[in-house]
Formats: sequence, structure tokens, C-alpha cells
Amino acid sequence: MALQVCGTAFSLLPPRGRRAVITRAVAPESTTTKVEVEKVNLGGSEVRVTKIGIGAWSWGDTAYWNNFQWDDRKLKGAKAAFNASIDVGITFFDTAEVYGAGVMGAVSSELLLGRFIKERQQKEAVEVAVATKFAALPWRLGRQSVISALKDSLSRLDLTSVELYQLHWPGIWGNEGYIDGLGDAVEQGLVKAVGVSNYNEKRLRDAYTQLKKRGIPLASNQVNYSLLYRLPEQNGVKATCDELGITLIAYSPIAQGALTGKYTPENPPTGPRGRIYTPEYLRKLQPLVTRIKEIGQNYGKTPTQVVLNWLIAQENTVPIPGAKNAEQATEFVGALGWRLTEEEIEELRSIASEMPSIVGFPVEKL
Repeated sequence: MALQVCGTAFSLLPPRGRRAVITRAVAPESTTTKVEVEKVNLGGSEVRVTKIGIGAWSWGDTAYWNNFQWDDRKLKGAKAAFNASIDVGITFFDTAEVYGAGVMGAVSSELLLGRFIKERQQKEAVEVAVATKFAALPWRLGRQSVISALKDSLSRLDLTSVELYQLHWPGIWGNEGYIDGLGDAVEQGLVKAVGVSNYNEKRLRDAYTQLKKRGIPLASNQVNYSLLYRLPEQNGVKATCDELGITLIAYSPIAQGALTGKYTPENPPTGPRGRIYTPEYLRKLQPLVTRIKEIGQNYGKTPTQVVLNWLIAQENTVPIPGAKNAEQATEFVGALGWRLTEEEIEELRSIASEMPSIVGFPVEKL
């Protein structure tokens, strides 16, 4: 996921500290039976992930989520979300070095995810696919900056490698060096696949071509994509991903909760989200939410499961909703194993097209 403009707090990252003892994401065998969730390849890479992942943006963050507070209750909720995800068979987790970092961050999301993985592995064998991201900060120059940042992320995660490493957003300059750094990371065995995030069509094609010259596939482009934010369909990004075989990873797939029916004009979200999903906006949203609920009732599904299924039905798309507790994580898996009809898919798109546009992450248009 990207940081919203009003929520960016990446001026300070956790400093390089003592290197943790590195362990592989493999634990002793266990007899515990896991639910089998279908997996898909990330682009042309050999990495396979569950068709739904979990976004860890909110874990530890106080700049955008959690009402500017982080406490033991929220920590327990995040850990429960992680464990519940594993229990239902969702094993793909997305984080970033800037999640929970900076002057307003309570604790690094990477540290939390690494801790959750290690504690779970002490009980049973689990295979977890981890994705994290490089922050293209203006003072980071050259390919070595990517490798250095990646090694710091691996230290926080307490892993020797991750399945996917992504450029969080295009840099103001130095993008060719960043792409070279991704290629170096693959060749050094630090990552199994590489991707980008918030890249427009031209930047996406350029990155794909540059990596292809080294025989490395560009596995993914992580962008804001939901019924309420369909810019990837309008700016050529979705079509380009499909054409080049690049998986589209959809962050904010339930529009930060706005599509779940949880929020109403009388009960808008708190914090920075309240400046996006205002009571006025939520009033205009009600016809779409009502229809989502009606369709869900026909399938015995919740609104969240309907809107995630809508995204999965677009093909070549892996949504990564955020989960703050076990109930949310458990609900997500109900988006799998069934499919909306083509008529329902287009009806929801048509109703959503009547909604005012949501402001996204500006770098998408650079």
C-alpha cells in the first residue's frame, strides 16, 4: 500500500541497529492441518502467493491509522489478525519500511510481522510469503541504496530473504538505479521476486524492459484499486499489467472500510480517513453500499466479501485488505471459492462510476 498524502510520516526511518540473528521462515514440522487457499504466481516469477493477502499498513502505525495511538490492545489485535489469517490459509503479507516508521510511528510494521512469524513458527511449521518495500526518499541514490535498505528490512523482519521486494513509489530521480538495485537483490539471493508500486503505465513499461534485459521478470505493480478507485482501469495500468504478465496487487481494496457498510453519514471514520470519507461523501455512497449488501445476501456473503470478489473477478489481481483483528482476517477468506456474475460485476461498476473521484497518491501521475 502507499501512504496517503495526509498520512505520510517518512522523514525518519528506524536507524540501523544491531543485526538480529537471521533465521529462515521455516519451522519444525507440525501435525496442524491448514485450510488450502488457491495460490497464483506473481507475474512471471516462480513465487506463488494466496489469491488474497493481508496488508500490514496499520500494524504499528499512528500517522494514519489507529487514531494516533498504539497500545497493547491494538498490538494483540494485530497479532490475532496474523494468526487468524494463517488459520484460514491466507499466508501472503505485505508491509513496508515506512509503515509505523517516522516521528509518528509507534513501532515498525516490519518488526511486528517478523515477531509474529517467529512466534508462530515456534509452535508449528508455517510457510509465509512476505512482501516489503523500498522508500524512494530523495537522498537515496543509486542501486546500492536499494540493497542497503533491503538488508535493514530483512534485519527488522528477522529473515534472510523475502518473497517480494517493491519500490514503494517512483523516485524524483534515480529510478534506473533503483531498478538496477532490484535486479541486484534478486541475483544476490536476497529476494525471490521484485515489483514496483504506484507506477503509471510508462514507468511500468520502462521498469519491465530494464529488468527483462537481465532476464528478471517484473512480478507486480501494487496500486490503489477498488470499486471506488478505478484509476488503474482508466490510465492503462491494469491493461499493461495484463499485457505484460505483471500481477496487479490491489491496496485499499475495500476503500479503507468505506465499502463494508460499517460507516454511515452519522458514523464516519475517524482520523485522516474522515477527511476523505466525509458524511457528505458517505451519503452519496449509500446506493452502492445498499446494492452490495443486496447482492451479498443472495450469496450469503458480507459486503466486504462481495467487493473483494469483485476485484478478484477482474483477473490478474491480488487484493491485500488490511486486518486489525482476527474477525476481519477470517472474513476475507469468504471472498474466495465463488464468483459474481458478469451482470453483477458490471452493475456494481456502473453504480460506482456515479461516485465522486477519491484523491489517490499523487505520484501515480508522475
